[in-house]
Amino acid sequence: MNLLNMDAENRVVLNVGGIRHETYKATLKKIPATRLSRLTEALANYDPILNEYFFDRHPGVFAQVLNYYRTGKLHYPTDVCGPLFEEELEFWGLDANQVEPCCWMTYTQHRDTQETLAVLDRLDLDTEKPSDEEMARKFGFEEDYFSGTLSWWQRTKPQLWSILDEPYSSTTAKIIGIISVFFICISILSFCLKTHPDMRVPVIRNITVNTSMHTAAWTLDKTHTNAHDAFFYIECVCNAWFTIEILVRFVSSPNKCDFIKASVNIIDYVATLSFYIDLILQKFASHLENADILEFFSIIRIMRLFKLTRHSSGLKILIQTFRASAKELTLLVFFLVLGIVIFASLVYYAERIQANPHNDFNSIPLGLWWALVTMTTVGYGDMAPKTYVGMFVGALCALAGVLTIALPVPVIVSNFAMYYSHTQARAKLPKKRRRVLPVEPTRGPRLPGQAPPPGTQGAGQPGSTPCGGGGGGCPGMPAAVNRRMNAIKTNHPKDMGPKMVGITMTLNPNGVGVKSEPVRGSLDGSSSSGGKASRIT
Repeated sequence: MNLLNMDAENRVVLNVGGIRHETYKATLKKIPATRLSRLTEALANYDPILNEYFFDRHPGVFAQVLNYYRTGKLHYPTDVCGPLFEEELEFWGLDANQVEPCCWMTYTQHRDTQETLAVLDRLDLDTEKPSDEEMARKFGFEEDYFSGTLSWWQRTKPQLWSILDEPYSSTTAKIIGIISVFFICISILSFCLKTHPDMRVPVIRNITVNTSMHTAAWTLDKTHTNAHDAFFYIECVCNAWFTIEILVRFVSSPNKCDFIKASVNIIDYVATLSFYIDLILQKFASHLENADILEFFSIIRIMRLFKLTRHSSGLKILIQTFRASAKELTLLVFFLVLGIVIFASLVYYAERIQANPHNDFNSIPLGLWWALVTMTTVGYGDMAPKTYVGMFVGALCALAGVLTIALPVPVIVSNFAMYYSHTQARAKLPKKRRRVLPVEPTRGPRLPGQAPPPGTQGAGQPGSTPCGGGGGGCPGMPAAVNRRMNAIKTNHPKDMGPKMVGITMTLNPNGVGVKSEPVRGSLDGSSSSGGKASRIT
């Protein structure tokens, strides 16, 4: 019987989220410096009536936690989100890095998802109008907003910013966005069309020439061509719009430093500035030689196409995909350069092994161009090997190029699919969620020797019974509580003492069959039935 008492004393009951778990105290001591290794009856969550510790935590995760104490191996439940699993492990005082290798990849998927969502938050892909409180917090007017003391500029500044920088915030913003896209397209179209020969006007001047008869004659000389004047006026109108837009956006921006450092804004004001620099150069430096070279810098205006990313979430995702795939793209370039150098050298010497009067590979640098065109499967045909060994090298070069380019492509495609799927999922999420208040339980800690709370005097204390030990219950206590306490008291392992329940078999009055009756007996084999029952072994 002492062994039974010792076993009952060494066991502990843990009620986690309504599910009771029973284990040995020695099992919880296997991992020291954790919450379960420091369990004492003085804790606030210990119930002396039920003789258990209650934790309002996730029961599914605790099953794996308790299994970690038993086996020393921590597995990840697939039906639980990763952040919840980490939060539960932190509560129990366990290290998340102890997850077994078989579950590590599944467990760490939520970290990639969190990084992706953080990137999407920085991309600002929301297509709904933010609330007034969010705008006030963004511009730093939160205190004035709640106090109702916003000035005229504090009310106008967020509206200007929303109209010009957030195309989906309102109908006016959508109209301004369409106008901005229209001017971007017209500017790019004008920049391209003014280089067409049919769109240019020749510059003609009269010059005097000497004829063979030693007389002077007048003739027309076509020196060069200029773009039609209509393109100049189109550029003026477009750049006037871009100038006004960038100035208003700068004035109404919530953070001037972030606005200046933004890559799209850098392209915007550099392209706009190049137009005014071009005007100044045409005015004061057109007489210089090679002045046309300065027009090369006007190509920066093509970069205005990146401004369309403010109006298209797909372009933002595509650019972010290339950023996220930078390692794979770097690896692709490395293998391409390695293959180009190797095959350029091989084809140069392969074409010199046999007699080849029409050899196109006079040097290795020329072979580099051929290897690049071949590995990228373009094949212009301007250079081709003529010998059999050179053809064999060319075949190997083409196969290596196909494999080299095909390997990182699935990674890039998967990154794009990941960003796009998360973007679509975020667009369908509700913007407003119910607020959950962090309410803590009101039950305080019960120190050793401290009296139980009112209404439970004597409950669970050794040598005492509720309300004086009577079975009728307490006058001031609900009947449900009395029944719970009485039921627990009679079945409590600590209250069993040296008694145990036995089974006695007796003959029925007819002498046929036997019937069993529970009796309480001591360790010496005596029975409480007065000797009327016979023990059958």
